[in-house]
Amino acid sequence: MSQATFDDDDLFEDAASEMREDVEASLDEARAALPEADAIWEVDADNTLGVLNALRSALDVEDAEDHLVDAKKWYTMGERADAFEDADDLAEEIEAVEDLIDDVTAAHEEVSDLASTVPQLRSALEEFEADDETEESDEEDADAEADADAEEAEA
Repeated sequence: MSQATFDDDDLFEDAASEMREDVEASLDEARAALPEADAIWEVDADNTLGVLNALRSALDVEDAEDHLVDAKKWYTMGERADAFEDADDLAEEIEAVEDLIDDVTAAHEEVSDLASTVPQLRSALEEFEADDETEESDEEDADAEADADAEEAEA
């Protein structure tokens, strides 16, 4: 059957089918753009900050979010046009991917906060240790001076 012989219903069904395929393809791309479980579990780094930065990078879901937006856009158009006979499965898949992206995004934010806090904490601890060492050194100097004064007084 040539394209010219399609009536409006045939064209609409064809467009609806393509729209569903677009939603499914965007969802597949969103799922593929999510981090793999091993990528967030196994990290190669020399220190805590390296681990946090590697984890933060692994938890980046910007591409997955972009694909999810595409899926939601095509789904919304199809729903409003009443193009889908049964779109419950698409709605459930969109919601599942969206929930997972939300969870990963929340973890990304927490890791980012921690990655910025750890260096500050390290600096504060180093300052505290330096102050403690200075106090100990001052106390030792004071003790030595007191001993010297005591020895002079005895002599």
